[in-house]
Amino acid sequence: MVRGAFNLIPTEPVQRMVSLARRGEELGYERCWVYDEGLAARDVYVTLAAIATATVAVEIGPGITNPYTRHAGATAAAIASLDELSGGRAFLGIGAGGSLTLDPLGIQRDRPRAAVAETIDACRRLLEGETVDADGRCVRLRRAALSWRPGRTDTGIWLAGRGPRMLELGGAACDGVMLDFVHKPGLAEAVDRIRSAGRAAGRSPQIAYSTMIVTSERVMAATKPHMTYRLVDSPPEVRAAIGLTDEATGRIRAAMGSGLEAAAELVEDEWVHPFVVAGTVSECAAELASLIDEHGIDEFVVPVLDDAGAEELLATAAEVLALGA
Repeated sequence: MVRGAFNLIPTEPVQRMVSLARRGEELGYERCWVYDEGLAARDVYVTLAAIATATVAVEIGPGITNPYTRHAGATAAAIASLDELSGGRAFLGIGAGGSLTLDPLGIQRDRPRAAVAETIDACRRLLEGETVDADGRCVRLRRAALSWRPGRTDTGIWLAGRGPRMLELGGAACDGVMLDFVHKPGLAEAVDRIRSAGRAAGRSPQIAYSTMIVTSERVMAATKPHMTYRLVDSPPEVRAAIGLTDEATGRIRAAMGSGLEAAAELVEDEWVHPFVVAGTVSECAAELASLIDEHGIDEFVVPVLDDAGAEELLATAAEVLALGA
């Protein structure tokens, strides 16, 4: 049976995130991811630490962090600390980072695949208790080691990404890959690419699929601000497939400087539908069950992007998962 999970974006106070995490745990979700969005949200590790002390069973980790705003050694230390605090419930979610996180910090996403690959390797070795030397393109370490023995050496590492080379990296080097708001017509190819890379590397990566369950106009409106950066960061072929022109992409990107809500006014419903599961609860349950069965998905992650109606979204998604089981 597919696992249920949720991903919190900490744009509200940390205690609010704690309340939502506890509610998610009560509803039976097994994993809590927390977005690392730099200046756009509360600090991911402060939020995760607070959640760790207020929950008892749900697994917790960044969903996702990146190799640019945090050094690989700092990330490994944070995950090991979180694992110790939570009694062995931590995991690491890593990706290249997007425009929402990096643009305000003036950071260029240079050599993203190399940066992510080197961070995965360094973090895995540090979390396994090794002393690490690294002289990569993006990660450098000198006799680096965690100064305390990690509580366990099997901390899961997940990659989130969309590009073919990044998906292959996830399949070959990670315990799982999260496909976040993937253009649904490309889902089969993405899953096949991950699994093929995993087989070649002797791994069996799990697949997590994350998208919004849209059951009302209110949920659609709440989703659009968070489609802005996803749309502008989509590959050209995906933008072409949904009819999003370069000119419209440029307008959305420019409007993001005035806030996501302003940019969301430029997003059309027709551009959103190919990325989400939409309809009535029963229609969403049927579509999601079909996607899970067709692609062998191990985990479904509902993104909690808006505080208004967050509990309702968690409950609705739990119902959708139960009906589709």
